[in-house]
Parts: sequence; structure tokens; C-alpha cells
Amino acid sequence: MGSLGLRELGATGLKVSCLGFGASPLGNVFGNKVTEADAIASVNEAVRLGINFFDCSPYYGDTLAETMLGKCLKALPVPREQYVLSTKVGRYGAGFDFSADRVTASVDESMKRLNVDYIDIIQCHDIEFASLDQIIAETIPALQKLKEAGKVRFIGITGLPLKIYQYVLDRVPPGTVDVILSYCHYGLNDNSLLNSLPYLKSKGVGVISASPLSMGLLTPQGPPEWHPAPQELKDACAAAAAHCQSKGKDITKLALQYSLSNPDIATVLVGMCSVEQVRSNVQAALEVSNGLDSELLDEVESILQPVKNISWPMGRDENN
Repeated sequence: MGSLGLRELGATGLKVSCLGFGASPLGNVFGNKVTEADAIASVNEAVRLGINFFDCSPYYGDTLAETMLGKCLKALPVPREQYVLSTKVGRYGAGFDFSADRVTASVDESMKRLNVDYIDIIQCHDIEFASLDQIIAETIPALQKLKEAGKVRFIGITGLPLKIYQYVLDRVPPGTVDVILSYCHYGLNDNSLLNSLPYLKSKGVGVISASPLSMGLLTPQGPPEWHPAPQELKDACAAAAAHCQSKGKDITKLALQYSLSNPDIATVLVGMCSVEQVRSNVQAALEVSNGLDSELLDEVESILQPVKNISWPMGRDENN
């Protein structure tokens, strides 16, 4: 295998692998039971193949994913500064709490579970469920203090509705928010994140994209029952997946490669929990430099055209 390309993450000075390791499956959030041995093997293999960015949250598996990732990081044969670690505050098994006291305690709890003495990127998790004014006036200033104390290096915000980013970034001091993590908005069926990239670039904000498979829409087996997409979008994605299958191709691979092909997106997060997943995702990422399957891409895009950029509401009404 070749080596994964590194990309600049905004103005942070961090260089991250174009493919990032999403650690939520380590918390058994998809009904899969991941053993400690499998988790350690997959994280080791990821590092061996050039993945240097790991993303987690106390919300995933109600702290199980962080605990498991912590065991994996402890077992890594590389020094701490060779990987970039991101986790989150504000969303927990019990609900949301973006108060200064809770997020401050949360960072200490996460560091303990992750077996590290600093976190590279701390992100406010799914802020569309909160008062954005609280995020601006209380949460981010609390995280700034942790940055000054050396516990975190950079601050980010995450969520589904794209309008939340500009609302916050226009109201915090320049350089306060270093990264955003957007999901389900840069894939075959929805690339609306493109419209926000010039603005984010102008703010010096690094861009992380997650869920290139649109939470299971762009897979042969289709999304889970609870998926919030409207039926017309589910139907179109199912038709696109069936078309790929009829040609002996895999929509999952095409979707991942499409998401990886934009150099303005620093890293694309994919949930992984096995050595096989790591290897196939890295292989798909390495093949992007040869160009996408343009004929298949055109056919899939034409199937998805009637539902292009259709999303779904998430969080508070005023944040959508």
C-alpha cells in the first residue's frame, strides 16, 4: 500500500490524514459487539497505514467508545504527538449540558478515559440542540480557559444544520473556533457543504466531514429503521445502490471516494472497528489519486438528482 496524504486543518498547523478514524463503533453503537482485542488491532492497523486522526465523544456508547479508544491509544507503539485526538463535550447519554461547569469537568473525564494528558481538538457536540447564544457566551469561553491551561489545543463545533456555523463564527472573536465537524453534507446525495467552504476558509476554520455514507443511505443494505431521511431520499439512494450492484460495483466505495476527493475538506471521518474495515477504507482512499469511476459517478448522480441536497431537520427549530 502507498501512504495516505496529509492535509492542513485550517489555521491550526495540524496536518491530518485525509481519512479519519471515527471511533463511535468502539462503543457498540451499531449493535456490534467489539472486543478489546479487535479494537486495539484496528487502531494499530490504522496508524500503521497512515491514519493519524481519531475522533470520539463521551456520548458514543455512553462513554464506552472513549474508554475503549483509551485502551487502544495506550497500546500504540508511537509517541502521543504522532496522532491527533478529537473528542467532544455537551452531549451525553443523559442528554445535553453545555454549561461551563459540565464541559470543564467533561474534558477531565475524557482525558482520564482516553489515557492522555491533553486533547488536540475539543468539540461542542451537536450544538443545534442547544441555545447557540449559550455556546457563544458560556461554552466556548469555558473551553478557552482549558486551552490556556494546556488541556486542549483547539476548539471546534459540530452539528447537522449548516446555518449554525456562520451564526457562531460571526459572533465569537476571530481564531476562537478552529474547526467545524459537519456530517451528511458532503456525499453523493448531498454536497451542500460546498456552499459553506469559502466562508469557512475566510475564517481560517478547518473542515472535518463525517458520515460520507449518509448514515447508511449509501450502502447496499440501506439505512437503519430510525434514519430520519424522508422516504423519497431513502428510495432514491436504494435505487442508486441497486444500480451499482447491478454493475458489480459498490456504492459504499464510490461514496467514500467522492467525499475524499475534495482537498478543501481536511479529513473525512469513517466509523471503523475491525482491521478489515481499516484496510478497505485505506485502499479506497489511496485509489482516489487515480481518479473516480466517472461513468458510474455520472449514472449515480443522475439517479440522485431529484433528491439532491435534501436533508432533514435536527435539534431546535430555530437552528434549522
